[in-house]
Formats: sequence, structure tokens, C-alpha cells
Amino acid sequence: MTETAMLAKVRLRVEGMDCTSCATKIENALHRMRGVSDVIVSVSAGTGTVVTDDDEDLIRNQIVKLGYRVTGSEFVENTSARATGGGTSLEPRPESREPAGDGQAWWQTRKGKLTIGSGLALATAFIIGKTAPATEHWAFLLAMLVGLVPIGRRAVAAAGAGTPFSIEMLMSIAVVGAVIIGATEEAATVVFLFLIGELLEGVAASRARASIQDLTKLVPKTARLEENGQIREVQADTLEVGATIQIRPGDRVPGDGVILSGESAIDEAPVTGESTPVRKRPDATVFAGTVNGDGLLRVRVTAAAADNTIARVVRLVEEAQESKAPTERFIDRFSRFYTPGVVAAAALVAVVPPLVFGGEWSGWIYKGLAILLIGCPCALVISTPAAIAAALSAGARRGLLLKGGAVLEQIGKITVACFDKTGTLTSGKPQVTDIIGFARSEADVLRFAAALESGSSHPLATAILTRAAVKQISLPPTSDSKAIGGKGIRATVEGAEVFLGSPKAVAEFCPLTTEQETQIAALNDEGKTVSLVALDGKIAGAIAMRDEPRPDAKSGLKLLTDAGIRTVMLTGDNRRTANAIGKQLSIDIEAELLPEDKQRIVGQFQKAGWSVAKIGDGINDAPALAAADVGIAMGGGTDVALETADAAVLHGRVADVAAMVDLSKRTMINIRQNIAVALGLKAVFLVTTVVGLTGLWPAILADTGATVLVTMNALRLLRLPTTEPFQS
Repeated sequence: MTETAMLAKVRLRVEGMDCTSCATKIENALHRMRGVSDVIVSVSAGTGTVVTDDDEDLIRNQIVKLGYRVTGSEFVENTSARATGGGTSLEPRPESREPAGDGQAWWQTRKGKLTIGSGLALATAFIIGKTAPATEHWAFLLAMLVGLVPIGRRAVAAAGAGTPFSIEMLMSIAVVGAVIIGATEEAATVVFLFLIGELLEGVAASRARASIQDLTKLVPKTARLEENGQIREVQADTLEVGATIQIRPGDRVPGDGVILSGESAIDEAPVTGESTPVRKRPDATVFAGTVNGDGLLRVRVTAAAADNTIARVVRLVEEAQESKAPTERFIDRFSRFYTPGVVAAAALVAVVPPLVFGGEWSGWIYKGLAILLIGCPCALVISTPAAIAAALSAGARRGLLLKGGAVLEQIGKITVACFDKTGTLTSGKPQVTDIIGFARSEADVLRFAAALESGSSHPLATAILTRAAVKQISLPPTSDSKAIGGKGIRATVEGAEVFLGSPKAVAEFCPLTTEQETQIAALNDEGKTVSLVALDGKIAGAIAMRDEPRPDAKSGLKLLTDAGIRTVMLTGDNRRTANAIGKQLSIDIEAELLPEDKQRIVGQFQKAGWSVAKIGDGINDAPALAAADVGIAMGGGTDVALETADAAVLHGRVADVAAMVDLSKRTMINIRQNIAVALGLKAVFLVTTVVGLTGLWPAILADTGATVLVTMNALRLLRLPTTEPFQS
């Protein structure tokens, strides 16, 4: 009988995962469980995301059997699916973020305690062996068992759950084999070195995990809530949308919101990487985790704690770390054949020379066991995800969000970048560019215009009022104010009748001179909108406005051009305005385009063999963003910007597109270095083992040492600058 089963998607936080082989063991085990339809395990995020209709406790128990700890869980979503037969509905637990143990000192962790215990047992065995040589063999055997018993348990559990060729299994076979041929002291040493290697891997993995989780510490624990004229301190994570909070100078902002009253310079560097504090006034947006500068602010909360900018960034990066890059998928496929191949090679080395060439059995078995340890794939399979996780974290810490390793890898391959104009290359808001005095001074022209526009929220009015505020102009009172639809606004100011409107509207009652018409035409040719101010029937002056390029637009485009990437502007704006901006920024233009036209042009580039990045605001550019090889949304952390495209630039710097390209290229170089180290060390020790120069303990160092080197090399990406653009 077929019925609809309710599946729940749950993200578990798992402690003890240090490399991709750990993730493989968990994935294989959970995939074999009834009721589990999908499993994604991320070592870098320390999470396992499971889609299941079964009891969450059964899943937790299976993970624990493999030697890991489940320290918390969060319900992600419910999804329905057609299922045959019964099936229980998983009741989602409320979100839980218990401590993951990564904050513990290394000696307080289970692996740390086990390593210390194994080391003490080995030292004790060494002392006993020197003082009572007859008991040396048994002393080292007991020392070996201190570390090998938990390793062996994990090996058996992994084999039973579908991963027979785990590193623990290879390790157990090698050590038991060493004991059989009488190398007990070396076997105990190898176990201790293996545990040290695992411990170092765990420390490195914790560092990588903490790099992004540290962002959550930027949000203060408490907030000053305003209710009924009273201020009281509450937990920041209890703030509801619509609540009013007060933020004192020097305080961190406890939640995303909009300023109701007050003015202050906001330091956004912790969240966006913007090095210069941004002046914010009423109606401006503030982000959780930023620092209030010099003014008292009243803010209306616009997002709950679980949905603020910091929480969304962390969640997005964790989800991105679950998405594998093409290189990582290739390495995973390669390792499935590589590990059994190593086992076969080790068996041949141990058996063929004695059988065929009459070699000494103990010597060749010893070499075969060493090859087992050399062949452990940990360093190889961690080479790509470690670098990608570090790069995603480094990018997120400076406002560059990339949705997975595949996106990170692809961005470095782009050959043409197609930019939207409004809100992407430009600020998206008109600004006063020119003030011309005809019959009155420039200051008077601005003063009268701002007086008429006072109280208006029209974008052109906002531009005039902003310029007046910057110039600290005191606005005179107005009377008999009247808006004339489609033409302008009229009022009485300081006893004079003042009119502010378009040149065409003003010309109806006040003719323009040839010189004035020439100046206005020149401004129009530059893509500027011109408004005239008339006093008592005489033209006092003109104000020109235009949506100006972002401050870093020209330098940001040059960074891309210098990197060999062609830049093109795709805009729906009129050709005259587009030409003016294009000339100013030295960029090719395509103007007067509909959304489907932008999508068509992106497709034409792709057919011609270009790899295309489309950069836009994530709304009217959605078709082109989806069609491009990489879609990049510009804008301050809005839901659309974060969800529409493959990547997002949180604080809207054009130069950050070049920073993404540079980050991708650095990451791919890092990955190639990691693979070279992993395979190179194995190749060297393979040769030295076969010729008899190295044995078991150098073999285990070849594996754990390579894993630590690869991880530490990947962590170098975390040290990329967070407040200045990356340099190519």
C-alpha cells in the first residue's frame, strides 16, 4: 500500500570528525539504515544532515557506535515523500545548539585523554623493559592495547556499517601483524604516533570550524528593550520582530533593524569588512554584530536572532561546506579505488617475494604492513575539503558568500563578467552632481530647492535634501506649498514665489536662454536629470542629479580587466545614461534591455565559449543570474541577495567580485599543493620502505604527518586580509 510519509531534515552536530574518511564512515552507516533517504556529512562544519522518517535517537546511536559524539541537533524542515508501507513520522526536536566540544583544550577531549594514556603506557613499558628485560614483550603489548582497543572497536563498527577499508582497519591489521612477527615495541610506538596524528588533525579541524563560528560571538548576549517608555535588559536571542531597542555609543548591535531615531557612525568591519565607519541616519539599516559609534540609537528589530545577518552567514557557509566541488568529488571517487588498491599492493609485497623469489617472510610481511600505513588515504581526501572550508570561511568573514565548493572553483574560471548598472555598478540612488547658479548663487539655488522638497521621500528630493544636509544649509520655512502633477512643486519662500520642476515645465512660463539650453543639454548628454529653480518668474539656477557609480566601481572593474576578464554592463536604462556611465567606467555596454534580453546575452556569451559571471541585484536580474555559469548578487545581506544567486557580495563593493576570483585562484593553488604533498610523501616513503630504509613508525608519520601538513596549509587561507581587497 502506497502512502505519503513525512520526512524530516535534521542537522546533527557531531564531535570527533577530523577528516573526510570520518565523514565517509558516517555516510555509509546512515545510508544503510531504514527510513534514511539522504545523508550529507560535512567535516569542516562538524555536521551531518539527514533526511529521514525514522527516530532521531536511532541515528544518534549509530553515529555513537562509530566512535563519535552527537552534541546537538536542529530541525531544518519537513518534506513529504511517497513511500510504500508504513513508516513513522519523525517528530522534529526544537532547535538545539549544545556545546560541540571544540572549545575544550586538547587535553580535555576524549582523543587527548586517550593519547596521553597511550603515551604514559608506552613510557612505562620502556622503563619496565629496561629494568626487567624478560617482561619487555608483555609490557609493550599491554601499552599497545591501551590505544589499539578503542581503535579496533571503531574499525569493527565501521566494517559492520559498510566501510571495511577504514584507516582504523588498516591500522589494526598493521599493528596486529607487527605483533605476530615480534615487532611489539614498534607496534606500540605506531599506535601512539597514530593517536598523536589523530589528535593534531582534530585540533586543526577545530580551528577551521571555529573560524566561522567565531562570527556568532560578535552578537551581544543582551539587549536594551524599550517598552512603554521603560528600558529593561533582556536576552538578545529573545528579541522579536517589531521590538524597539536602544543602542548606546560603543555597544554592539544585538539584532538586524532599522533606525527609528538618532544618528551615528557604525563600524561594520566585523561583519562586512568595511574598514571605514558608515554614517547612519533614521530609516537606515543596521546589522547584528556591528558597533555603534558616537550616538544613541533607537532601532526597530527586523529579524529574529535565528535569521539575522550573522546567523544567515553562518548557516549559509555551513550549507556551502556540505556542497562538494568537482575536484573533491573526483578525489572521493579516486579514493574508493585507491584504498583497496593499497591493500592489494601491501598483500602482494608481503607474499610475492617470499613465494616467488625465496625472500624472508618476516621482512617482507613487515614491509607489507608498512605499506598499509603509508597508503592510508586521509591526507589525500582532506586535501580539497580543508582548503575549500578555509576559503569559504575567509570569504564569509569579509562579506563574500559562496554557496559551496563548486561555486568557489568555478568563479576562478570566469572569462567575462556581466554587470547590472543600477544598484550594482552604481549606488542605486540619485545624487546631486552639479549646482549651477544663473540669477542666484549656488547656495541659494540649493537652499530654495531643499526648502520645497522638505518632507518628500521621492528619490530626487532625497538627493537634494542630502546635499543640503552635507552643506549644513539651514532651510527657510515655506507656505502655500502645492505639488503640480508631472511638472514640479510650487511654494512661497521668504516672500518669493518659488517653483522647482523639469526644464520643460519651467519653460512654459519662463523662457530659457540659448546658453541655458546648451548647458542643460550637455548635462542630459551625461545621463543626468536636471531640475530648474525659478523665483518670481526668473530662472535662479539648475540642479543636476544622477545615479553615480560606486566609489570603487572603476578600480574594481580594472582589477577584473587586469586579471584578463572582460567586463560588460547589461542595463535596462536608456542608452544615453548607459553611455555616460560606461564611458566614465571604461566598460562595454548593452542598454535598454528587458530581463529576458539579459538572459539571452548571457547565453550568447556561453555559446561563444566564454565562462560567464552575472552580477546583479538578485531581483530583476534573476533570469540572467540563473543562466550564468556563476550568479553573484550585490547587496547588504537581503534574503533575495542571499538566495537568488550562487554567491553574494554583502556590502556591495565592485572590487569584491575581483576578490572572489582571486580567492578562488588561491584556493585551487592551495588544493594542488595539498595533493602534491599527500601523494609526494606517500611515494617517497613507499620507495624507502620497499628498499628497506624505513619501517612502521616512519610509515605512520608519512600518513598522519601529511594529513597535518595538508590541513595546516589549507588553514593559511584563513589568514587572508579581511578589511582590504585581496591582491592578485
